[in-house]
Amino acid sequence: MKIKDGFILREVAGSHVVLPVGKRAEEFNGAINLSGSAVEIWKLLEKETTIELVVSGLKEIYDIDEETLNADATAFIGKLRGAGLLDE
Repeated sequence: MKIKDGFILREVAGSHVVLPVGKRAEEFNGAINLSGSAVEIWKLLEKETTIELVVSGLKEIYDIDEETLNADATAFIGKLRGAGLLDE
């Protein structure tokens, strides 16, 4: 799975925002604000990956147990799926 082409992550006034570009801007009207951990998950999803690799990447950043990281990553990835932002 990975983020679909046509979405970019930018820092705007201290906040991280995902914006559609090109044809995606015609399909997806708006922007998505991301929290710190969501930014890290987004970055990991910019290339083809798995949930296991996402959790492993988060373990390198955060001192949180794997179960919590897995639950948080799974929840955020579910939101991305629901919004149609993932290629799988």
